[in-house]
Amino acid sequence: MSAVLFDMDGVLVNSEDYWVDFQREDILPWVVPDQDVDVAEVSGMNYREIYDYLESEYETAVSREEYVDRFAAAAEEIYTERVDLLDGLHDLLATLEDRGVTTAVVSSSPHEWIGRVIDRFDLEGEFDRVISADDIEAASKPEPDVFEYAADEVGVPTGECVVVEDSENGIEAAARAGTVVVAYRIDAHGDIDLSPADEVVEMASELRETVLERAE
Repeated sequence: MSAVLFDMDGVLVNSEDYWVDFQREDILPWVVPDQDVDVAEVSGMNYREIYDYLESEYETAVSREEYVDRFAAAAEEIYTERVDLLDGLHDLLATLEDRGVTTAVVSSSPHEWIGRVIDRFDLEGEFDRVISADDIEAASKPEPDVFEYAADEVGVPTGECVVVEDSENGIEAAARAGTVVVAYRIDAHGDIDLSPADEVVEMASELRETVLERAE
């Protein structure tokens, strides 16, 4: 494989541990108080598109502006104070670079949030590309658009890209794009459908080994 595309939330950093709780306990009951919405429905989506989804599928009780402000405040705290970096990531990226394998962050989060992670963990220049779903006018995960766009941006056919994803929507999106999908199972998502993935890993060490095997 010629490129590895990493999701950020839940893969590069353990932010899904916090986002899932935030959405389940705070955002969803606040925005759609009369509905019992499963977090898996919206995991992997751009946070603005989560509001669009809730507005179209349910009856929202708060304004978009209120919602965006609350999400932005949570993001600043999560990315600057709480998250930890994937164990061994710097070494993994260095090995991939030595092999001539292109790497990219491909995230539904906006560039501002990705930038906080890159700054905090000294990742500036470690990836060949940093791609946000905000870069394109297209459907969010589980649609394949962002991974098709990312493959085009790095100049590698989708079939020669390894995607590392943790959410059900992200795994489905990567599979639909025709990439090789490594699913990173994390406790935050509970029992989700990982069947579209080519490989399922459960530990950071296993993730690193699998990516290196697939990227040879």
